[in-house]
Amino acid sequence: MTILRIALPIPKRQLFDYSYQGQTPELGCRVQVPFGSRTLVGVVWEIAEQSQWPENKLKAVIKLLDTQAVFNSTQLKLCQWLASYYKHPIGDVVQTALPVALRKGVANQQKLQQYWCLTEQATKLELSELKRAPKQQALIETLRHATMEKSQVNQDFGSATSKALLNKGLIELVEQSYEDGEPWSAQIKISEKPQANVQQALAISSIEAKLGEFGCFLLEGVTGSGKTEVYLQAIESVLLRGQQVLILVPEIGLTPQTVYRFKHRFGIQVGVLHSALTDNERLEVWQQSALGQLGLIIGTRSAIFTPMLKPGLLIVDEEHDSSYKQQDGLRYHARDLAVMRAHTENIPLVLGTATPALETLNNALSGKYQHLQLPVRAGDAAMARQQVFDIRQQPLEFGLAKGMLERVALHLKQGSQVMLFINRRGYAPALVCHSCGHVEQCHSCNKPFTLHKSLYKLQCHHCAAAKPIPKRCENCHSGELTSQGVGTEQLEQGLADYFPAYKSVRIDSDTTRGKNKLDDMLNKINNNEFQLLIGTQILSKGHHFPNVTLVIILDVDGALFSADYRAAEHLAQLITQLAGRAGRAEKPGEMWLQTHDPAHPLLQDLINNGYGHFARYALLERQQANLPPYSFQALFKAQALSARDAHEFLQQVADFFSGAEGVMCLGPIPALMEKRQGQYRMQLLLQSNQRGLLQQALNQHVGSVEALPLATKVRWSLDVDPQDFS
Repeated sequence: MTILRIALPIPKRQLFDYSYQGQTPELGCRVQVPFGSRTLVGVVWEIAEQSQWPENKLKAVIKLLDTQAVFNSTQLKLCQWLASYYKHPIGDVVQTALPVALRKGVANQQKLQQYWCLTEQATKLELSELKRAPKQQALIETLRHATMEKSQVNQDFGSATSKALLNKGLIELVEQSYEDGEPWSAQIKISEKPQANVQQALAISSIEAKLGEFGCFLLEGVTGSGKTEVYLQAIESVLLRGQQVLILVPEIGLTPQTVYRFKHRFGIQVGVLHSALTDNERLEVWQQSALGQLGLIIGTRSAIFTPMLKPGLLIVDEEHDSSYKQQDGLRYHARDLAVMRAHTENIPLVLGTATPALETLNNALSGKYQHLQLPVRAGDAAMARQQVFDIRQQPLEFGLAKGMLERVALHLKQGSQVMLFINRRGYAPALVCHSCGHVEQCHSCNKPFTLHKSLYKLQCHHCAAAKPIPKRCENCHSGELTSQGVGTEQLEQGLADYFPAYKSVRIDSDTTRGKNKLDDMLNKINNNEFQLLIGTQILSKGHHFPNVTLVIILDVDGALFSADYRAAEHLAQLITQLAGRAGRAEKPGEMWLQTHDPAHPLLQDLINNGYGHFARYALLERQQANLPPYSFQALFKAQALSARDAHEFLQQVADFFSGAEGVMCLGPIPALMEKRQGQYRMQLLLQSNQRGLLQQALNQHVGSVEALPLATKVRWSLDVDPQDFS
């Protein structure tokens, strides 16, 4: 009998002992075990000679699910580091790192590779017969040159296209094992590439010099400076060595354009990983990467856990983006995990952005990372001019001043596209009674409902509660209900009425739901089918719109007076990224910021000196205030139906840490948003000048916190290196 110590997906910071009869499995194999009245899938983490429990008390493993480990040695080390650094239960860490299908106990056995090929009927078909179905026509034309993998067809043409052709009897599926196919390394066909400028060439050669060893690079390049070209030329060297590359992007919306560009350059299949895929599709890419059958893997945050047989390079694009930080469960930061992974696998890491996070910039300025800079735009494109527009005492139409509407009209007449940014979806952020001033509020969150006129409802954007738009005020029964403020929906409607000759598109989380919807919108924008682009932060995420020459931010004032010390950094990044969407081709671009505070030092610094100057000054402010990256933080959060319970729990937590060496306790205090989904929310911040002292204190007391009687009555979490205090 062998004793296996299993990591189980439950919120306990411990391993569980089980007995096992049979040949000792490898570490990292999955097993099925009984746990109370349930059956769970866990991972073999340790093999012990004896247990602290009597052998006759140990339950037996029901089934060994794998003959070979699903985790390689690198993944085992990274999971151990994640559990240790973020003080998170090891079983939850393991669950996060596994594809959903493997968590459910699905066999880790690779399926046959499925290809679409033409039927005999299709070889005789005149392509003009499909002229009313251009996607079907394009797929038939592609398959006349070579067969194409099913997943690749879904990526490039959509599953509806292949289904339609299948029903017409024009294509059929054939299957073969991956081993029978040609390896990706033999399929590489490098397409023509542009000549790198001096700064790009220096960056490429610096990265190539580190291939085969660990090195961390901050590639800081202004928007449109050709960072992707640097990635592509560095990747080429890695692929030609027969090694794999993993690229992280912050949003699903960036993957289609990135995938297209990389496939076009190298002529090989690209593995894609993001939340819009099915569990089986994600597992397939995970398996192909682990077996070395993919040379390029592109994905969002969780793709950092993807195993590679022959790792050669890691890239984190738009490394400053807050979406790399997980905000629930295991609160890891994919950028920081990428640094650990590159170090463990002894490969280089490239962190690319126009607006580096202050932590990353500090590491580069201090020499911890190698700093590569691209200070000018590629080609002949000039940087967009940035200006503030004072809207004090100005009449506004659907949030826009008359002067701004005139600028929009001018650019539209020149055949250009205009982007308008407002970080509020819906028609308006509040519905107010004109008679008594009553605001329709969500009672679970104590926040105003957002008005969604097109859906005829009020919705809370914090807890998703919704109700129909009332006809009368619930306080005074007046029928004079009016909207306050502007959202994307109102802006879209107003611009459509004001500029009826031009088409507009709204891009926010309400309009981009559904597979490939955002990708279709972006393609139509690049085909100039829309002239007015209205949206939220989705628009700022690294998209390339060559015909956009004017960007307007409707209201920058909200972020200037936030209680979050990171708000200024995030606003500066947003403004700079949005300015980078304008004038990316031969047409010059301009950006306008509508504000009630045009003399604000942050806005003036950004406009006159750029993000680089702002960031270095912000670092000096952080140093003087002893804030990250010059100190280290951990945030305990608690929420309960009673504010008193949440406060009392965190007070007991504070008592544990009050005597810890070099650790300062701040709180407990209410969260920036004190009530959400009917629960009162409190926070306790721990801060230290030394990471080691903070980690030491957490190691010493987290177990005691978990054992507190109130720990079972409140919902609590620990966030190491917190990014969000809301």
